[in-house]
Amino acid sequence: MASTFFRTIQTHPFLLLHPTAVFRRKNGVLRCTMRSTQTQTPTQEKQQSPQIKFSPQNPNKTFYEIPKGYEAIIGIETHVQLSTLTKAFCGCPCNYGSQPNTSICPVCMGLPGALPVLNSKVIEFAVKLGLALNCKLSLNSKFDRKQYFYPDLPKGYQISQFDMPIATGGYIDLDLPVEFGGGHRRFGITRVHMEEDAGKLLHSENGDYSQEITSPTLQYVFCSFMLIFRGSMVDLNRAGVPLLEIVSEPDMRNGMEAAEYAAELQRLVRYLGVSNGNMQEGSLRCDVNVSIRPVEQEKFGTKVEIKNLNSFSAVNRAIDFEISRQVLLHSQGQGDQIVQETRLWEEGSQETFTMRKKEGLADYRYFPEPDLPEVILTKEYVNSIRNTLPELPEMKRRRYEKMDLSMQDVLYLANDINVADYFDATIARGADAKLVANWIMGDIAAYMKNEKLSINDVKLKPDELAKLIASIKSGTISGKIGKEILFELLAKGGTVKGLIDEKDLVQAIDPVEIGKMVDKVLSDNLKQLEQYRGGKTKLQGFFTGQVMKISKGKASPGLLNKILLEKLNAKN
Repeated sequence: MASTFFRTIQTHPFLLLHPTAVFRRKNGVLRCTMRSTQTQTPTQEKQQSPQIKFSPQNPNKTFYEIPKGYEAIIGIETHVQLSTLTKAFCGCPCNYGSQPNTSICPVCMGLPGALPVLNSKVIEFAVKLGLALNCKLSLNSKFDRKQYFYPDLPKGYQISQFDMPIATGGYIDLDLPVEFGGGHRRFGITRVHMEEDAGKLLHSENGDYSQEITSPTLQYVFCSFMLIFRGSMVDLNRAGVPLLEIVSEPDMRNGMEAAEYAAELQRLVRYLGVSNGNMQEGSLRCDVNVSIRPVEQEKFGTKVEIKNLNSFSAVNRAIDFEISRQVLLHSQGQGDQIVQETRLWEEGSQETFTMRKKEGLADYRYFPEPDLPEVILTKEYVNSIRNTLPELPEMKRRRYEKMDLSMQDVLYLANDINVADYFDATIARGADAKLVANWIMGDIAAYMKNEKLSINDVKLKPDELAKLIASIKSGTISGKIGKEILFELLAKGGTVKGLIDEKDLVQAIDPVEIGKMVDKVLSDNLKQLEQYRGGKTKLQGFFTGQVMKISKGKASPGLLNKILLEKLNAKN
């Protein structure tokens, strides 16, 4: 029966996508008509569960200050989707954006009799991230079953790790942005464990679907499946995709720190190559735990979890709102109304609202996964992975600081591993670090933003950027001409020397030649010369511009200004 159902799903993937159906027979053909059931929208749920209303803080405010007398305790559970070719426990590909239910098999669908087989790449990535987070690795760990029922969890349980995670007791270091006052922070990591993802619930716009079904056997199997998933439209492509869950210590105290912690994790997994970290794709998802307590109180307040955070700014704003909500309840003597629950962040209203009461560990009924053996690591295996670790963001920032770069330069360059690699490749060719940073953060960054390109898309290679900087520094071309060359190299590629020769851009550095140009400009503008010598010294810029016009921009600015001033201030 299971194999019959799976073959049918492969042929008709809409069956999982639209499992709410009514069967009827018409003209000898069994027809299946699917309609969506009425489900609560976030807005409707909020209307049915009145909350204390108040105006949230200014959404344009970049930093929220917690009212005096209270302290926020914040921790984050981060799910990182791994960039493996196949899922955690089967050979189905991990294809983001593919058609619903086209990357599934009996294992990730949870069909009876299907057995999981662990993807060894998941272990490698877990060890790599555990080492990068300065964790203690467990040489012996195991998988567990986390029981809960939800329409997009086909087995009725999730394969995860409970009491024996693969990594524990680590930390992550980061630098706060300069605009928030800067400073160094260290946040503790409680644990890192491996698990699988669930499927995805989809909601149609019109809710009406129909498809002809001619098999009586399929009718029975599909109707049975619908009874389990009634009222939801399920895409199981994501079911079984490997995840690493990173649980932080409750070390953060405001929304900004939490957002920077999440951003540093994104940088870290990208540097390691274990995930693309794209929040918009769900490759990095943050669940935030927030509680408030009076500053003199040692005991933590009641913890509230916030989900549905798909950007770092949303993490920041959701936490700030939740702090405001809880502080208001405390200040009104209604602190007992803060209950342990899961809340969702609604971007439109900039508010959190109740999703469900929070489950406890007993609700999940953990027990060891009987279909998977223990994960046993050797010290040799761990050391072999340790030796492959790249230079991580924190190491890179400290190295850049030693180059006398400003913290703003350091944070920008180390933020993106591709930008950092470009910077390193350029200075490796002998270019001055500060000059390279200025070019990358200035004109090159502006070009990429305007053209919507990444550093890997530009045609200017690091070697040519180094040669461009050297040509300006040596006086071969002026800074103005250098910028003109830069944009052509970014868009079309080529070499600095080739463009200089082709366009005859070599800077004029012959004092005699420049002196003749100055003499001609002064003789052609006797009125302005008289005004300058009469006290209107700002006319120096006018004369400089006229000489540069004659030289077609090739006159050396330093030499030109020296000769011009001598002739302007010479006695008649």
